[in-house]
Amino acid sequence: MLAFIKLLRPKHWIKNTFVFLPLFFAGELFSNVKLYDCIAGFIIFSLSASAIYALNDVFDVEEDRLHPEKKYRPVASGKIGIKSAVFISTALFFLALSLAFYIDFIFFICILVYVVLNLAYSFGLKNIAILDLFIVAFGFLLRVIAGGELSAVPVSHWLMIMVLLLSLFLVLAKRRDDLILVENGGKAIRKASSGYNLDFVNACLTLLSSVMIVSYIMYTVSDEVQVRYESEYLFLTCIFVIAGLMRYLQITMVEKKSGSPVKILYKDIFILVVILAWVLSFYILLYA
Repeated sequence: MLAFIKLLRPKHWIKNTFVFLPLFFAGELFSNVKLYDCIAGFIIFSLSASAIYALNDVFDVEEDRLHPEKKYRPVASGKIGIKSAVFISTALFFLALSLAFYIDFIFFICILVYVVLNLAYSFGLKNIAILDLFIVAFGFLLRVIAGGELSAVPVSHWLMIMVLLLSLFLVLAKRRDDLILVENGGKAIRKASSGYNLDFVNACLTLLSSVMIVSYIMYTVSDEVQVRYESEYLFLTCIFVIAGLMRYLQITMVEKKSGSPVKILYKDIFILVVILAWVLSFYILLYA
């Protein structure tokens, strides 16, 4: 039973909270009907993601067996057979798409695109450097777009830009961890790794973090946003964004432990405190 739970990777479902972002930024998080729709969207995205995780474990079984941590995954370790993993993945895909179609057609299209894109990623697009980063990042954008559809909240260009930058930043930091593994004598886990080196990844991380900070500052001081939220103090939340990015860069470049963004989110106290402080400050400014 534990092996099946690990196959679904429920810890990674936290990524699907991006569905709630449009509702949160609109100041309507506690609108009952909209919140319930977003919760349903979160569950459906989680089912879809688990289906993809199971399928990826099948496709990557040989590569995972070479990785110091991924070799303990259920399929790579032999605790779950390949046929069983494929069956579970297929059942979850069917369930997720059926529920999405029942809830909302546009949301169904978002889920369908998400599934097709990730299948294409698993079947070979993940081996194309740079394109692999944007496919993963687009998955986060789809979550936000789907959340906007379910909550009937227009998704601003600001939110889409910042989600794209943040997701690219996190994926690049993860790729850097793979390169460090190769430098320490391990074998390349991803074929796309040949298209990267540390200098390139470090430069991209610096570029993305800089643009992200500038974009966020411009967002908080823009007339449009200040009028919408009736607050001139949103810029104060920049403190937490900058601190969080600096800490993540420290984890990536100094501690060299950026292989699992989800693990960092759950275990790094500094990151947790910064995120909670950012959410609390935004809550006070938007809701209180």
